[in-house]
Amino acid sequence: MSQAAHGSLPFAEQSEFFRRKVNLPTDGWTDIYTREHDWAFVVAGANRDAIVTDFRAAVAKAIDDGATLEDFRKDFDSIVAKHGWDYNGGRNWRSRVIYDTNLATSYAAGRWQQLQAAPLWQYDHQDWVQTPRPEHQSWDGLVLEQGNPFWQTHFPPNGWGCHCKVRGLWPRDLQRLGKSGPDQAPEINLVERVIGQRSAIGPRTVRVPEGIDPGFEYSPGSARLRSAIPPERPDPPLHGSAGGPGLPNRRPLDPLPPPRPLPASELLPQGLTEREYVGAYLQTLGVQPGAPAIVRDPIGERLVVGEELFRDARGNLKVTKRGREQYMRLLARALVDPDEIWARVEWLHSQAKAVVRRRYVARFPVEGQETPALAVFELGADGWSGVTTFHGVSQPEDEWRIGVLLYQRLVE
Repeated sequence: MSQAAHGSLPFAEQSEFFRRKVNLPTDGWTDIYTREHDWAFVVAGANRDAIVTDFRAAVAKAIDDGATLEDFRKDFDSIVAKHGWDYNGGRNWRSRVIYDTNLATSYAAGRWQQLQAAPLWQYDHQDWVQTPRPEHQSWDGLVLEQGNPFWQTHFPPNGWGCHCKVRGLWPRDLQRLGKSGPDQAPEINLVERVIGQRSAIGPRTVRVPEGIDPGFEYSPGSARLRSAIPPERPDPPLHGSAGGPGLPNRRPLDPLPPPRPLPASELLPQGLTEREYVGAYLQTLGVQPGAPAIVRDPIGERLVVGEELFRDARGNLKVTKRGREQYMRLLARALVDPDEIWARVEWLHSQAKAVVRRRYVARFPVEGQETPALAVFELGADGWSGVTTFHGVSQPEDEWRIGVLLYQRLVE
């Protein structure tokens, strides 16, 4: 087991986060900043590919195999001797910074992904730290909702050598803590800090929350998770194969399960803002606006959702363009509580490749409507698309049921 206080033995999400980074030579630690570290592996001042590659292997050994700091220092010495690397700072200090920071941030990124299942998060300051930061001590025990903006800037580590953590809680845990609900988020005071005084690109001023070291005012892994939200495809799904022959159905179709009635209140009123419509969609999935989260469908597949589902290339929300805004809750229900889930293969001629699509089909009789509402959510590697409509004889249900049936809701 490693000696860095990154939390525990390595785990899958931590290893995967680090493994998917790309090597990036740099001249100084300010060359890339905050969320860019979700994608790039850097060692400040290591400006040659060969050096970065060797350091990456040494850090990977620490994450995956539990190499200790002393083990890493042996690799550090070998890399320095091999490449004649002239670095700043003392050997013990520099090796510890590389080791601790990479283990701590990869651990935090893995925990960020794991904690998506918990509705409440609690800040946990480590009492054994020799020189605790007063601000970090003041946040100890703080309980906030998972989607509170506080976590976007205060998810630890919150500075060089910070060993704070976050633990997940459920509403039943509040009573044990003597709380009737989540706490009030602390006021965030931004202060100016000058960084990169010796950088080749020159110094610059950044604004960070008080108590947070520059470069740590972000949540490791959140940018990576947000990027996993699939984009919306420009065209809605079609009946049948939706653009290709698909896979043939392997057996005669059974009737769809009887639809479940919904109150008319499930339909949203017209005239709401784009953000309100998106908020209703996310609320149906139990997701707080402003931060991505992982939801599971009935067969256990995971999907990252967030406001970005409905943003265009310019970052603008685009909910009302297809007249679907009233049915946003139904589109969300189709994803997590469908009647059926189908899988098929579609050949993309323009890209000369095949893509597997999952199609979620659900019907909902809505109070006051003569025909049931149909909600279809389709997901592939190239993005998602969806339709929600009241349908009749002109749109037979079976036209949406193509491919291989993965799931059918049980009739109670």
